[in-house]
Amino acid sequence: MSAAMQVHTIVSMPFQENTYVVWRTGRRDVLVIDPGLEPDAILAFLDEQSLDVAAILNTHGHGDHIGGNEAMKARFPHAPLLIGVNESALLTDPDANMSAPFGIAIISPPADRLVNEDDIVEYAGFRLEVREIPGHSPGHVVFVLRDEPIVVFGGDVLFRGSVGRCDLPGGSFERLEAGIRTKLYTLPDDTVVYPGHGPVTTVGHEKRTNPFVTA
Repeated sequence: MSAAMQVHTIVSMPFQENTYVVWRTGRRDVLVIDPGLEPDAILAFLDEQSLDVAAILNTHGHGDHIGGNEAMKARFPHAPLLIGVNESALLTDPDANMSAPFGIAIISPPADRLVNEDDIVEYAGFRLEVREIPGHSPGHVVFVLRDEPIVVFGGDVLFRGSVGRCDLPGGSFERLEAGIRTKLYTLPDDTVVYPGHGPVTTVGHEKRTNPFVTA
C-alpha cells in the first residue's frame, strides 16, 4: 500500500495555469508538473516545505506550461525534465510554444528524457503511465497514476466542462476527441483529472456532462 498522495496547486498568471507539486506522505522528493510562468511561487512553496524535486514533467510545450522549467532546472539540476517525444521541439522554439506571440519569448532547457505512448515514468514513489493525446498541441501527453482512485495529470486535454482549444498550430479537434474517448473515457468513472486550467474533475462527471465530448 503506497503512502497517500499530496497535491499542492500553484496557479500562475496571466493564463491561470495550474502547476502541480505532488508527493507521497512522509517523503520529501516531489514531482513538479507543468511549472508555469510564476516560478518564484513554486520555489517559495518548495523551500517552505523543504521539498526536493525528483523530476519535472511537462504535459506539453506551450509557454504557460513550461515557463518555469528554466528556474526549476537551475535550482534542481539533478531533476530530469520530461516531455513527449512529439512535443519536444516546442521547448526551444518561442513561436511554436506560443510565447513569442504574447511578447514573452520563452526558451526552455531541452528535455532530459523524451517519453512515448505506454512508457512508464517512476520518480518520487510514483509510477506513471504515459498516454499521448494530441489535438491541443502536436504531441501532448498525460500522466496516469493507478492509485485508488486512478489519477490523471492531464494538462490541456480535458477540463471541467470543456476541452483544450484546438485552433493553435498542430491542433485538431478530431484527434483530441478521439484521444479523450479512447484513453480517458475508458478509465473508471471515479478517475480524478487534474487539468492544466480550472478545477479538478472526474472522468465520470465529464462523460455525463461535458458538452464537447459526450460519452
